[in-house]
Amino acid sequence: MTGGESQTPGVLSDRELQIVELVAAGLTNQEIAEKLEISKRTVDNHISNILTKTATGNRVALVRWALQWGKVCLNDVNCCTLPISSDDIIS
Repeated sequence: MTGGESQTPGVLSDRELQIVELVAAGLTNQEIAEKLEISKRTVDNHISNILTKTATGNRVALVRWALQWGKVCLNDVNCCTLPISSDDIIS
């Protein structure tokens, strides 16, 4: 692990996790604000809090952290799938 990376998943609120997903999707703070119908300043504050809680210094490190701890799924990378039970199989 390189310096600055959190070794624990940290506790993020549902809103913060939602913002992490949008950051990982490549949205800017302004785009996140528009999508969530909140002010850009609120997004800026959320991002700052998220970076502090995750001990990441920037958006790239945050996305790496989110992938490492299974907080986001990008293009079927790092995605968890539930096992299929025999009840789910249609004959």
